[in-house]
Amino acid sequence: MDTRVKTAAAEGAPERARALQPLLDEHGAEMDRRRELTPEVVEALVGQDMLRLLLPKSLGGQEIHLLEYCKTTEALAWADASVGWFINQSNVSSATSAAAMPHAVAALVFGNAGEGLAWGARHNKSKAVRVEGGYRLSGTWSFASGGRHTRWLGAHSAVQNPDGTPHVRYGRPDDRSFVFLRSDAAITDDWHVLGLRGTGSDTYTVEDLFVPDDRAPARDALDERRESGPIYTIMSTLLYATGFCGVTLGIARRLFESYVELARGRHSRASANAMAVNNAVQREIGLLEAKLSAARAFLHEAVVEVYEAAAAGKLDIGLRLRLRLATTYGMNEATDVAIASYRAAGTLAMMNSGPFERRFRDAMSASQHLQAMMPHIEMVGRHIIGTDNVIQHI
Repeated sequence: MDTRVKTAAAEGAPERARALQPLLDEHGAEMDRRRELTPEVVEALVGQDMLRLLLPKSLGGQEIHLLEYCKTTEALAWADASVGWFINQSNVSSATSAAAMPHAVAALVFGNAGEGLAWGARHNKSKAVRVEGGYRLSGTWSFASGGRHTRWLGAHSAVQNPDGTPHVRYGRPDDRSFVFLRSDAAITDDWHVLGLRGTGSDTYTVEDLFVPDDRAPARDALDERRESGPIYTIMSTLLYATGFCGVTLGIARRLFESYVELARGRHSRASANAMAVNNAVQREIGLLEAKLSAARAFLHEAVVEVYEAAAAGKLDIGLRLRLRLATTYGMNEATDVAIASYRAAGTLAMMNSGPFERRFRDAMSASQHLQAMMPHIEMVGRHIIGTDNVIQHI
């Protein structure tokens, strides 16, 4: 085991995440200011083995249950959203890539406890040309969350033949993920954003970079899957969605708890009564607790159903869509709770020194992610009705 890993593997990942909360709280404002994690936080994440939560056990990873995983991202984000975001992005990217790579190569890339993987958003402006032994990759990708703390970057691209025609594999256009050293890319420091600032999600570019076949997995193609665990039969999009939903629930829970704490000891300027005895405040707090708890329960229920079905080899489209619904719904419910908690705090919410401002910015930024978009719910609705549908992102 890597000597930097200080915690016994027998201790649960959510418990290890909660043990990190005081440190993340202490460094949160500094990470927001720096637009990256602090060295102390990175060291602690490695020490608690947070970068190998989903990595196959055959590579020294933990390969934890998906329910434990979403509880872990939630616990991290309760303390700092950028940390939770990075841990989810890196874990899913590493695990799904490693599961589709030759074992020896995956061990070289991901075998160390400190090896994360930063991944840019998919788009159609890149180019990967099939050549002998691999690919020549060119393109620019954005949103490489945590890339300032990883040696490796990844990127998606459609593959074309040297004559420009689409490369076909398994009877369909070939779409691959490419893993390469960060030092092979040109990094653009352009992460000047509203929230999730600590992720340092820079833009990066490669030009005619050779990537060998063994570092170009088709990570969601079952034809190339080399690991048999249930995690690796659940497509990467749903794994990302599960972790990001955990992140948004964690942010919302922290904002809501700050609202409750405020209500216990504050008088509203508009009323002579304390907030704690105000019927409207009492009602809102009860409803927000119900909203947040219901979203979390739905997520956990769907996660368990999908994981157990995957383990039994019975994961079908209906269960995939149920998890798609639970994650998108949960992210939006969490956003609603975050907004309500922020608004209830009045002018105090604007103060940099208070518990609301940074976390509200993080919540709003997380709400803009593809995983939270309403077309996912519309797709599930069409499936339930039985009308014409295009199934994607599951």
